[in-house]
Amino acid sequence: MDSRLKRHCILASMGVILLVALLVLYANQEQPRQGGQTAVQPTATPRAQAQEITYDEYGQRIGNDLSAFLQDATFFDPEENTWLEQKLEEQNRLSLVVTSVERDLRVQVVNYEGEPVTGRSFIVELGDQGEYKDLDQDGVLYIGGLNSGEYYVSLQEVEGYKVPVNPTKVQVKDKVEYVFIDDISLLIKTEEEIDAEAEDTGVQNAEEDSDKTEIKRLQTPTSNTTVGIDVSKWNREIDWEKVKAAGVDFAIIRAGYRGSSMGSLVVDPYFEANIKAATMAGVKVGVYFFTQAINEVEAVEEASMVLELVREYSLDYPIFIDTEGAGGNGRADMLSVEERTLVCDAFCRTVENAGGEAGVYASRNWYYNRIDASKLENYCIWLAEYRSAPLYDGYYNMWQYTSKGTVDGIEGNVDMNISYMGR
Repeated sequence: MDSRLKRHCILASMGVILLVALLVLYANQEQPRQGGQTAVQPTATPRAQAQEITYDEYGQRIGNDLSAFLQDATFFDPEENTWLEQKLEEQNRLSLVVTSVERDLRVQVVNYEGEPVTGRSFIVELGDQGEYKDLDQDGVLYIGGLNSGEYYVSLQEVEGYKVPVNPTKVQVKDKVEYVFIDDISLLIKTEEEIDAEAEDTGVQNAEEDSDKTEIKRLQTPTSNTTVGIDVSKWNREIDWEKVKAAGVDFAIIRAGYRGSSMGSLVVDPYFEANIKAATMAGVKVGVYFFTQAINEVEAVEEASMVLELVREYSLDYPIFIDTEGAGGNGRADMLSVEERTLVCDAFCRTVENAGGEAGVYASRNWYYNRIDASKLENYCIWLAEYRSAPLYDGYYNMWQYTSKGTVDGIEGNVDMNISYMGR
């Protein structure tokens, strides 16, 4: 609906209100006659005494007098009713949010509430670099391969909207900075916004290395160890009171994942319910994120997403990056050892620079063959190896010993872990 049509609709509504008010006034003045005599009229009370006149934050009169608008000489004059015009203009005003991580720009077109505007092919101009179009109409444009320096970003005119008059100035960074991205919330999606079946395709690589000695029950904690589980949407609804009563000390809860095809940042639909209920039941918590980042920039985005999601919670265990395959066709499946190690390091450095504790989750085979584990030992190492005793000879702080465990309060199988972290 464009602004002219909105204005006509509002004026038509006002006309209806005026008609109703006049009918009310007429009915009050023409009282019905009874027994041939005129009905007694109540003594009129001066309007100033009948109600206290107050005004709202925009200077508009508040009261119960349906005819009060008749005293406003500008009520039916759209040229003079600046308050109404201002409200309509605010709803159609667009802004740009522009950030840089490393020799790139992410331009987001947002409305007056700060939400990305979708369904329109916005065009932005980047100084003398030319024009860029939002082809997928999601309100976000990514521009890579830029030289570092100062740039000016402008939004072309859009029918039905008011665009910024002045360009937005931004500094393109030369090197990635492992710091929290302030506007990351604008990139976080729910599963209702994506094809979850196609995007959430993580495969537990530890299954390839399991043997018949795999322990499938919750083990007994010792003076140096605690026992726990890790969960995601695949475990569905969980009775955390029963889980705690069964002897579970901690839970590592999936916060979300990056889509293995489109690369969207998606929150796990059970994350909020799990972390709240687990904490209420007295189960200590940490979180993990399934990565499909293909470079350090995307790793910083993933870490920033998790930091945003856990902002209001107190964590007892680290924030882990979960690096494993996505069925062979995942966007990060073909990364080299060096590239995947850089992704893990960038994620962990971003978490730690924000004051959090970081860790890496992978199977024994991946620590040996797909990651340079020697460059990640400053972080908490979470090993997945399904046998009675790990064969991995590297350093690790936690061990996921089965994916086929059972525990009261959870329907079906659940991953089980031992922590050597003393908590």
